[in-house]
Amino acid sequence: LEHELDNSEYANILAQNARLAGFMDVSEQANLLELRKKVASSIGMTVEKLSSIMEPVEKVYSITDHTRCLTFMLGDGIIPSNVKAGYLARLVLRRTLRMMGDLDIHTPLSEIMDMHIKNMPEYPEFRENFPVIQDILESEEEKFRNTMERGRRIIQKSASHFKKTGEKIPLSQLTELYDSHGIPPEMAKEVASEIGVDVEFPDNFYSIIGELHNKAEEKEEEVVPFADRLKHLPKTKRSFYDEPTRLEFEAVVLDVFDNNIVLDNTFFYAEGGGQPADMGTITTGYAVYRVVDVQVYDGVIVHTVENPDGNLDVRKGDIVNGKVDEKRRMTLARHHTATHIVNDAARKVLGKHIWQAGAQKFEDHSRLDLSHYKHISPEELKQIELLANRTVMENKRVITEWMPRTEAEQEYGFGLYQGGVPPGEKIRVVKVGDDVEACAGTHCVSTGVVGPIKILRTERIQDGVERVEFAAGVAAVRAMQKIDSLLTDSAKTLSVPPEQLPASVERFFGEWKDLKKENEKLKEELARARIYRLLGGASEVAGLKVIAEFIPEADSLELQKTATELLKYEDVVTLLASDAEGVKLVASAGQKALSCGVNAGSLVREMSKLVSGGGGGKPALAMGGGTDPSRIQAALTRGLELVKEACK
Repeated sequence: LEHELDNSEYANILAQNARLAGFMDVSEQANLLELRKKVASSIGMTVEKLSSIMEPVEKVYSITDHTRCLTFMLGDGIIPSNVKAGYLARLVLRRTLRMMGDLDIHTPLSEIMDMHIKNMPEYPEFRENFPVIQDILESEEEKFRNTMERGRRIIQKSASHFKKTGEKIPLSQLTELYDSHGIPPEMAKEVASEIGVDVEFPDNFYSIIGELHNKAEEKEEEVVPFADRLKHLPKTKRSFYDEPTRLEFEAVVLDVFDNNIVLDNTFFYAEGGGQPADMGTITTGYAVYRVVDVQVYDGVIVHTVENPDGNLDVRKGDIVNGKVDEKRRMTLARHHTATHIVNDAARKVLGKHIWQAGAQKFEDHSRLDLSHYKHISPEELKQIELLANRTVMENKRVITEWMPRTEAEQEYGFGLYQGGVPPGEKIRVVKVGDDVEACAGTHCVSTGVVGPIKILRTERIQDGVERVEFAAGVAAVRAMQKIDSLLTDSAKTLSVPPEQLPASVERFFGEWKDLKKENEKLKEELARARIYRLLGGASEVAGLKVIAEFIPEADSLELQKTATELLKYEDVVTLLASDAEGVKLVASAGQKALSCGVNAGSLVREMSKLVSGGGGGKPALAMGGGTDPSRIQAALTRGLELVKEACK
């Protein structure tokens, strides 16, 4: 564009357009073409010429604006994905790439982003995170290229359908193409026009898409059970925050209904924040009741007890004794504390963009969902596990304190809300090593109490989110013992020491692959030999050779290969059956047989009925089967009859 700026006519058009653009209504309902016509008329030129001049300029500004937006999004740790904020990041990124493609700009996005970061020294964290940002951009550009290659085929298929009906591709279809496959409407229009199908989409298409995904998911209003019963009760005092190691306590009963007990204070942790509820017992002067669930409703904690006989001998005003199950409490506290430790270790290994997308604790393991743009490698997992266990061995004190929300945010930033944003003017801040989060769960008094941490597995649960499963304390020891037993048993099976297991497995696997290839080769030779035998025993029907053969214990692949090989003979119809795993049926028809009206799909369908099954396929080749081997000969006979009927 630079060379055009010396052109006085061009510069005048830009100036006139800028002057008139201020009067344009750019609301979502506005039609850009109509607005452009008004400007073109005022300047005194055709709308086509004005568009050819202004669209490249507008795209340059859009690219600059989009990449600045991306700098903040990626710099703040948003990972492009198919959900929530990640979806919007990918939308902005891919629209930028599309506009760059339209202008034939081949500059990597990371270079443009680097220019923005240089112009924003007030955000040093962007420079610090730039290597990760660069990696994310390269990964996304590669995904976009793959999408474009795949997208062309998808659009061609969709456009062919609408060409038959004579319709335009509707907006709903364009939205589906973008939402499900990442195919931009501009590309859909370009490819569809080659086939002769019209595509129209509104100027605010991307706003429509963004709005669909930007709407906060409306939470269904939580239905509080027994709300009328609880609304007059005071909030339950959570005494476990004041004395985290105390497990036995006295409390006054405020209400009793069904199998539920409400106390004035409790040391039982109510389910929340991905941590299951405590269990234990509540003892009255007359009976001991096992606590099986603890839930909180608008600040009132409800203890559900096991009551087999249906008679709960507890009254309002009674003083009862509560006892928390120590083993369960400590196991869950270890896993909760370990979640903080693993989260911190992951940030140190993978980058500051790591954000907790979810967590759930159990007695035997815990899982942590992390926002990350690619799979965590085995080497990275080892580093995370090593760092986590170092934090444990350093035996750092776990510090908890209640702080005014604004004060906590000023001191620690919004990274506090890794596990979600808790309500209230005051929040409970938990410091575990270098990890600082707003957290209401139960924790160990120091990292050393957590015990060993063992990462068990990882999986990608959705685009942009990696799930890490791990165990802590005794659960980690048991997990390691299980892994050790598997290795020992596997080594014993192969009669090698455990340290030689990888090499032995690789050797055996290599030998197995070689034997499999040899077996396939022998099967092919056997099939060729069988073909000559089958052709020799074929029946003559109306100028066709019909093979109807039962091959004991042959698998589907073997039957299919034989039938496919016989397709080379135009005058041959093949009907094959086997008793492997019930009944397997395959039929094929050569070109001459097809012209006579023989249809392999129809043959298999009818034959399959006789063996209590089903099947079908193409006229030349079809497969089926059933569950009654005793009727195989009847099925072959029926197939032969159908060929005769077709050739009459």
